[in-house]
Amino acid sequence: MTRRLRRVWVGAAMVAVMAAAGGCAADDELLAPRPTVPSVTAAPAPTSEPPAEETGTVDPEQPEPRPDGNMFAADVDAEVVLTLDEPIDMAVAPGDDLVWVAERAGLVSRVDIERGEVVETILDITAETRATGEQGLLGIAVTDRWLFANFTDLAGDTRVEAFERDGTGLSGWRRTILTQQQPFRNHNGGDLAIGGDGLLYIGFGDGGSAGDPLDAGQDATTWLGAVLRIEPTPEAVEPYNVPPDNPFSAADGQDPAGRPEIFLTGVRNPWRFSFDRDRGDLWIADVGQDRYEEVTVLLAADGGGLGANLGWRLREGLHSYAGDEPPSHADPVWEYGQDDGCSVTGGFVYRGSAIEDLYGAYVFGDYCTSRLWAVQISTGEVEFRDLGVEVPGGALASFGEDAQGELYTLSLNGPVARIVPS
Repeated sequence: MTRRLRRVWVGAAMVAVMAAAGGCAADDELLAPRPTVPSVTAAPAPTSEPPAEETGTVDPEQPEPRPDGNMFAADVDAEVVLTLDEPIDMAVAPGDDLVWVAERAGLVSRVDIERGEVVETILDITAETRATGEQGLLGIAVTDRWLFANFTDLAGDTRVEAFERDGTGLSGWRRTILTQQQPFRNHNGGDLAIGGDGLLYIGFGDGGSAGDPLDAGQDATTWLGAVLRIEPTPEAVEPYNVPPDNPFSAADGQDPAGRPEIFLTGVRNPWRFSFDRDRGDLWIADVGQDRYEEVTVLLAADGGGLGANLGWRLREGLHSYAGDEPPSHADPVWEYGQDDGCSVTGGFVYRGSAIEDLYGAYVFGDYCTSRLWAVQISTGEVEFRDLGVEVPGGALASFGEDAQGELYTLSLNGPVARIVPS
């Protein structure tokens, strides 16, 4: 059965819907356009104070929310700021004016982006990992006390370690937070992010090979094929706590049906997820199998994905792969076929000030094409745009966001580039 991508134009916006060819209506009613814009289905969390509109008072110190820009008017370019050896991730370290950049071989350095130079290397675990295939140092996240690193060890298994900060460097003290045996050498996930709740989110792929032979994506008794959410406590007896509202937490005294650390399930290889710094929405880019790459947004107003199932391996994008649509399934907000790329690379919602028209657009790309793309949903429609820029160096491995919300691209071939107005 063949598929085609039908593009429907709404004003200047391009809305993608899928249409099935050959009369194959069994694929979840894809004969008709299918909405992919998420909607709020949960009530806002209660607060101790009534809303300002109910009291008739407005805080004069609270600025009005900035409206999203018109991404179709944005004119952007990518400007190389420095070159490293396989840069793989970037993080802002609270209390440090410089950004921290990870290289896949196992280095983390403080980088002066404005001067385009490495100031110092603060972590070297090159003797503990091997940058080969889909392995190596894969992700970092930083809080005011800790640097967290996600890497594969020399046996190919995943380790998430906490390294104690000392000013703008590290003290030398470290603690293992968790480990996961990897059955194959691909699909390690590897991303880390600090949510607006201050908790650590950890992405795991489905364990590797092809087609999820372990059915890990739909098995909540394994961390594989899931995104975890924990409260790291490196200095305590136990290295982390489980948030009591995690979907499989035993906080209510019930016997959980899954691992308590799991936040959401049904991912194949989440290669970069991020939180919108203004709205708290969680954006996840999940690498496809043979046909479709996908991007999903999980609204903060709906719990930001708590207990969601992104569908793999029952689903690949908006399509059936090996079964029916699962309960609590979250459809992607955007998908593209592998005629247009080979491996999605997730980015960030742009919240900087240098490119006004791009404000509020989710910027992402593909490892193979290395073109910059954008999706926007604030109009109530899924709008997509090719930004017309190829990432310097190709091999688009990751995106970075600095303290001001400006975005950067990281190429495995070396260049780190800032997205700038053209």
